[in-house]
Amino acid sequence: MQIKKLYLLAALGSVLYSCSSNKASVEHETEMAGTEAPAAGSELHRPQFHFTPPAKWMNDPNGMVYHNGEYHLFYQHNPDTTVWAPMHWGHAVSKDMVSWEHLPIALYPDSLGMIFSGSAVVDKNNTSGFGTDGNPAMVAIYTYHDMPGEKAGKDDYQSQGIAYSLDNGRTWTKYAQNPVLKSPNIRDFRDPKVSWYEAGKKWVMTLAVADHIRFYTSKNLKDWKLEGQFGQNIGGHGGVWECPDLFKMKVAGTNEEKWVLLVSINPGGPNGGSATQYFVGDFDGSTFKLDPQFEANLKGEYAVAGTPVNKGKGIWIDYGRDNYAGVTWANVPESDGRRLFLGWMSNWDYANVVPTENWRSAMTVARTLELEKTDAGLRIVSKPVKELENIFGTSYTLEAQTVTDALALSEKAPFKTATFDLQLELEPVGEAAQFAIELSNDMGQKVLIGYDATRKQYYIDRREAGKHDFSDKFGGIHYAPRIASDATFPLRLVVDVASVELFADNGKTVMTDVFFPDDKFTKVSIIADKGEVKLKSGTLTEVKSIYSAVQ
Repeated sequence: MQIKKLYLLAALGSVLYSCSSNKASVEHETEMAGTEAPAAGSELHRPQFHFTPPAKWMNDPNGMVYHNGEYHLFYQHNPDTTVWAPMHWGHAVSKDMVSWEHLPIALYPDSLGMIFSGSAVVDKNNTSGFGTDGNPAMVAIYTYHDMPGEKAGKDDYQSQGIAYSLDNGRTWTKYAQNPVLKSPNIRDFRDPKVSWYEAGKKWVMTLAVADHIRFYTSKNLKDWKLEGQFGQNIGGHGGVWECPDLFKMKVAGTNEEKWVLLVSINPGGPNGGSATQYFVGDFDGSTFKLDPQFEANLKGEYAVAGTPVNKGKGIWIDYGRDNYAGVTWANVPESDGRRLFLGWMSNWDYANVVPTENWRSAMTVARTLELEKTDAGLRIVSKPVKELENIFGTSYTLEAQTVTDALALSEKAPFKTATFDLQLELEPVGEAAQFAIELSNDMGQKVLIGYDATRKQYYIDRREAGKHDFSDKFGGIHYAPRIASDATFPLRLVVDVASVELFADNGKTVMTDVFFPDDKFTKVSIIADKGEVKLKSGTLTEVKSIYSAVQ
């Protein structure tokens, strides 16, 4: 990802930022910055099973690629402070997308600029000539941001560069003839997501350009030509488009295939600030064309069981406040077959000022994406990857019963934890009945994750969830549409010490929010409101820390 809109942060003087934000100290060389694991349990808000940088600043996931048994995660990183500043590519690897090994910084700024967001591929056919038949190169494609050029008033201060690695991403060599794609005098020209298009035997670069997407192609990853564009008058346009991803998916339960295009936007999200919308259609190697029903949904309001769901404001992969710039892993083996996704768990409305001292921000849990036919048409469905179960601990089965007021789940469980996976099947009794799952502590702080029967929407209410004086945009209630019409509500909550990820209706509606309580939320209750709620089934499962010191 890259430069979103540029904002002035009073607390930082005049720090500009974006999906890869700005500011430049180009010759920085910190050899092993940020490779040590954080001290487990030593920081109140440090997530215990979500990826965080060992120290300092992190935003967008970059260069996600699977190679030689490792999931690579690169990310926008400032190794010097906990706010956005000159961007590098941080680096970590994992065998399961859950436990991570931190590696040295992969890419540093140079004379062409800071290293903004991008992608990575494995050049199996050695189209670039960087590798050999026995050792294909891993090639990173990223945006250069020339801050002096921007400050001088130029419009061509962003360009695309490449680098390659022949040792599983441990060391990188930048291409001597960078940049490989210069800006045609357009200020927002960034975040290349590159993939191999087999039908045309060519690489396709999906690039965010101001308010739309452009598709470039290449035979060798070095020479690029413009093929097509999409999106100028379609979807959400509350801010600059960035951090795109393009991939093909089978429609679940059929042999039909469709293409999905992810586009992040800031501002303009459904609940304010940053969010990621998506489009479903067909792609021929040059042109992306929307699925007719999906296009109709985007352009006007549609309904599920008679309830309006969309009002022409985009369709979003996550309706919470804190899932942005997410993209998918490249080169996942065909034997696996999953489309695997990871997002940045923050929002540009307050990312630079959240109350963490030694590091800033985390990633979501890794998710499996599927394309399903729903009551609202073709939709992306998200679920936590099955590998998350690698760190599951004790599981407690909930007794089926009717809740008339409140049911304290944590009091009945044989363990007390602030990191857990809660799976429920609820059924409100009567049309007016609604519910919430309350996470709370002994200080009276709480976050509510529930369903509003009047609005027929899910919500997360973090108005009383702890610290929020750092930003007047942080608190509030955030809503998401329900696009299922079943009487029962299957819900899954993945809860870490400072975040909740809601997967409702088996992942058809997803919300991610962070919070900063003054003590951990170890109390969990089901609240019945305006009627009774049947708890038909459920499990509460401990999720262990990924830091060995506390396992």
